[in-house]
Amino acid sequence: MSNELLDQFLNYIKFEKRLSELTIKNYQNDINRLILINDKKLTEFNSEDIRLSLSKLHASGLSGKSLSRILSSWRSCFLFFNKSQLMKYDPTSGIKAPKSQKKLPQTLSIDQVFNLINIPQTNFIDTRDRAILEFFYSSGLRLSELVNIHLSDIDTNEQTLKVLGKGNKFRIVPLGRKAIEALDLWILQRNKLNKLVDDEFLFLNQQGKKLTARAIQYRLKFWAQKNNIPENIHPHLLRHSFASHVLQSSQDLRAVQELLGHSNISTTQIYTHLDFQHLSKIYDQAHPRSKKKID
Repeated sequence: MSNELLDQFLNYIKFEKRLSELTIKNYQNDINRLILINDKKLTEFNSEDIRLSLSKLHASGLSGKSLSRILSSWRSCFLFFNKSQLMKYDPTSGIKAPKSQKKLPQTLSIDQVFNLINIPQTNFIDTRDRAILEFFYSSGLRLSELVNIHLSDIDTNEQTLKVLGKGNKFRIVPLGRKAIEALDLWILQRNKLNKLVDDEFLFLNQQGKKLTARAIQYRLKFWAQKNNIPENIHPHLLRHSFASHVLQSSQDLRAVQELLGHSNISTTQIYTHLDFQHLSKIYDQAHPRSKKKID
């Protein structure tokens, strides 16, 4: 019975809410956790079941952020049951997930970014990788957004890129001069491929197939190691660095929000803490009343 109820909810968010396949899968996994912990029908849950389930997940080591997402999935499901008259109450009502300490995102310095990106474009792979890194840093893209760039998404005259972000929402972001230069060289290499299997996508492998997210992660780590960058390099690190560097230069939080595709500015505000750290460091180094006394 629970599977049938869950299928109803999943069909609702797929066909009426039109959520992405990945988001639907996350909802399914979150609700299946609840079913496995309690071994009861979804329509039989009460508030105490929800609290105990959250406590068990918290004890297993899940962060407050993960628990909040899971609880949000449960709440959406039970609200659907309410509206569909399958339940008379919402067992998640009034329940909040435990909070965890907010961690500031890691970023690279400008010098580190330049050192990472400045790849000599001498062959197919190096030219492609240089363009990938330039796109990440030029436009603050998520990995999923970069993987799914189509050739038709690029407007070289306006130097802009149409990006399909979270929630299947499009946004237009600028492409910097260096990104355009890297793109031009990559297109020349791309045109030399004998066979284009996934020709609508921008970034391909040597077999003409769409480059996978895992392959891009691997290539990024390869260049970080080769250029002696000690940080744990991942694609989102370049997005964080883009946001932090633009905010430091412009002080325009709204603009950074638009560029990143954040629906809520509170998500973008975490970068103001990074900016404050940067300013505090400069202050400590420069202000005569801040310098440490030398014994």
